[in-house]
Amino acid sequence: MKDIFLLDIDETLFDFPREEREALWRTLKKRGIEPTEEMLARYHEINESYWKKLERGEITRARLVVERFEVFLREYGRADSPEEFSREYFSEFASGGCFYPGAEAFVKALKGRGRIFLVTNGATFTQTHRIAASGLGKYADGVFISETIGIKKPSEAYAAFVEAHIEGYERSRAVWVGDSLTSDAPCAASRGIDFILYRPSGVPEGYKGLCAQSYDGVLALIDRM
Repeated sequence: MKDIFLLDIDETLFDFPREEREALWRTLKKRGIEPTEEMLARYHEINESYWKKLERGEITRARLVVERFEVFLREYGRADSPEEFSREYFSEFASGGCFYPGAEAFVKALKGRGRIFLVTNGATFTQTHRIAASGLGKYADGVFISETIGIKKPSEAYAAFVEAHIEGYERSRAVWVGDSLTSDAPCAASRGIDFILYRPSGVPEGYKGLCAQSYDGVLALIDRM
């Protein structure tokens, strides 16, 4: 029976693309820049590319949070300080914490089955505020933010840290749920933790592991374990 649940946050529980878009929109407007759909889409591409670099160990998080805006602002001919822009964006983003439809009910259902631990590569400031603002924190028995502990997914050291800091932890009772095949899945696999990929868009081509396209599907898989 599974009763230790390791849950990713962004794009598993929270609508990260929506929050990212809205935070960038507000930041641009405050600086007198009229956002366009093309600008918002381009930033999303830049941001995703930098997070992939972080996962591969090609860049530090400190560089990521500034350099992505340096590239973005330069492409649009802006001379704004990327450091200042980053701080303003973080302030806007931290006010989010928007559950996907059905996500909070899913978390409540899991809480009735055991303990919940949040596992995220996000920044301490933004994740702490978003978890609090959304109400997610009241369901969590522990939160492991990569910036706080100094280790990031998909490192085996991250998963090992999580396991070592859960009282009464037994691997056979744990299951990891996340949306990413480049951070969550390999992190869980590095320690032999059962993993469920959450992908409403469908099973990725070639993927052979457990995959659910809905929260009810995740619960059904867990209940069969």
